[in-house]
Amino acid sequence: MTRKQLPQPDRAEIRVEAVLQALGEPVRLQIVRALADTPEGIACGEIELPVTPSTRAHHLRTLREAGVLTTHTEGTRRISSLRREDLDALYPGLLTGVLSADQ
Repeated sequence: MTRKQLPQPDRAEIRVEAVLQALGEPVRLQIVRALADTPEGIACGEIELPVTPSTRAHHLRTLREAGVLTTHTEGTRRISSLRREDLDALYPGLLTGVLSADQ
């Protein structure tokens, strides 16, 4: 099976402003919480969200372009996972704080 990484910023290109903006939207925060509970990644369509498929794709792309998550294809599926190691290295405690905030 061919595995293709979708475009994303390198660790050095991730900016806190983009990360905070991406995390500031409730649906995107819901996606990040789901991915935090599944370190090996999850297929995009398996995350329960109260939005249309096109809106889901928009939120996932926004998170990927901000450097919050990484996405690769496996056949026809897109698997996303949280870039916890990169975010923790750049902004220690940020992700932990965001994920522990009241839902």
